[in-house]
Amino acid sequence: MFGILRPCRHSLSEDLAREWMSHMCGLCLALRDDHGQASRVATNYDGLVVSVLTAAQSRDQAGTRVAGRCLLRGMRGAQVADGSGAHLAAAVSLMLASAKISDHIEDGDGAYARPGVRAVAGRVAARWQNGAQRTGSGLGFEGRALVSVVDRQREAELSATEGTDILTVTRPTEEATGEAFAHTAALAGIPRNAAPLQEAGRLFGRVAHLLDAVEDRAEDLASGAWNPLTATGTPVSRARELCDDAVLGVDLALREAVFTDDRLVRVLLVQELHRAVERTFAHGGHPGHGHYPPHGGGHVDYPGDGGHPHDAGHGDHSGHGGKGSKRSGKRGCCGGACSCGTPELQEPPRGRGILTGCATALFMCCTCQYCCRDPHPGPWSGEPQDSWCDACACVADTCSTCCDACSCCGNCSCCENCDCSCD
Repeated sequence: MFGILRPCRHSLSEDLAREWMSHMCGLCLALRDDHGQASRVATNYDGLVVSVLTAAQSRDQAGTRVAGRCLLRGMRGAQVADGSGAHLAAAVSLMLASAKISDHIEDGDGAYARPGVRAVAGRVAARWQNGAQRTGSGLGFEGRALVSVVDRQREAELSATEGTDILTVTRPTEEATGEAFAHTAALAGIPRNAAPLQEAGRLFGRVAHLLDAVEDRAEDLASGAWNPLTATGTPVSRARELCDDAVLGVDLALREAVFTDDRLVRVLLVQELHRAVERTFAHGGHPGHGHYPPHGGGHVDYPGDGGHPHDAGHGDHSGHGGKGSKRSGKRGCCGGACSCGTPELQEPPRGRGILTGCATALFMCCTCQYCCRDPHPGPWSGEPQDSWCDACACVADTCSTCCDACSCCGNCSCCENCDCSCD
């Protein structure tokens, strides 16, 4: 599972967390039904937004179906999202995965440099690409638009030189995501939403492309791999400026669209998109400076989501460590829903095979461990890894809220390293 949107369950109210899981499981099952069991590894947080957008515009498109027992849900059944939005999301996710594999093959990254691996991966990418095109066409979406973006993206990268505008490189991705977002309006039967959602999708694609470039920049420099920022000579500060403007643009575009219930849409495409920008550039040493205060710097209202998500959602957690709990160097996990002890951190680390590692990665994503468990074992390597959420961002935006929310942990471990002065 991959993508720039990584919502932590503790930033969602109980009903929104349930809805988000419903869409994620619905996407996974749509991939299985349309493209076979193996395609479920392409389950993608960003593609999931397409399903959420479709359901948010029309109650008729917000249908569910009963799903059987699943290991990732603790062997429990569930009501999961169903309908055209989930299947369009499956097509988009499959195309994203296909493009990612194709990119690794072109660059000869890691195992993809081996002829045998490259040949097998190429066949998988081609099969997924054709499947995404077929599914998209069946939903009235021009499937070739999804396929052609891969070729146009490669052409844009090959022609990029020092001084080329970085937006020239991101344009194919922007156009593809814009078309996918706009088609949700057609599926929902609200054509007036097509224009604002196309704009929101275009800017979302820009952010996704730029954040991927920023995250990979150091590694690409070390390995000599192609990177859009390096190739065009674009400074990281310019990428940050473009991302901040795009996040604001997504917010404004969504305000022009009509929804029956936009709470989850705004949490994902405003709040979580902003967090993705903060997270990526914080790791690169570039603090927030745009239209939103950084975490810990004040409260941000997100219209349409019923207030800040941290104001709700903690009521189901039991235990309280008290505000006098001592903070140590590492955070623990954020509550029982995280399944903190599974898989175990082992010494020495024990690796896993490809399929077992994929299953473990899916389980850890669905149980919030990448975000909140620090350290957590790598699903394939077993090596200890740092959590994605820094500075207690997944629990609270202010010192007082952080310390008042400790009941979600039972030992105040979620507040460790949040630099607050509470005792």
